[in-house]
Amino acid sequence: MRMYETVTENSEKVEKVLCNCCGKEIKKEQGYFSDHLHIEKQWGYFSQKDGRKDDFDICESCYDKFVNSFVLPI
Repeated sequence: MRMYETVTENSEKVEKVLCNCCGKEIKKEQGYFSDHLHIEKQWGYFSQKDGRKDDFDICESCYDKFVNSFVLPI
């Protein structure tokens, strides 16, 4: 989950990033966020979510749990 700060009337910057799985804050050091997974998905035709846009962030620990749950390994 990204939280934004308004810079000007027409622009924003990411102020804080939280893991959507565990809620933990992604650390920010020297202006950069620690490595994490950010996914954006625009759903299209033939889905139950046509027209919806989802986006979320996952910390490395939750990513490891997520991919370890796959039936077919990555």
